[in-house]
Amino acid sequence: MPIIDVTMLEGRTAEEKATLIRELTDAAVRAVHAPIQSVRVIIREVPPEHFAAAGVSKAEERAKLASGDAKG
Repeated sequence: MPIIDVTMLEGRTAEEKATLIRELTDAAVRAVHAPIQSVRVIIREVPPEHFAAAGVSKAEERAKLASGDAKG
């Protein structure tokens, strides 16, 4: 049973998440010949304050961009 675990920033629409689920499911069926009924997809949404790269959270990055300070 393939289990696909996706972690992404929150903010996508329900339609976007449904599309992602369908396309990931279809990809698993094609790639590993899994029966579609056996494919599981878990989406974990993370607030921008809890996701960081290079020591800067996405919330901080967005705030800097919004203020016009693209350099950081």
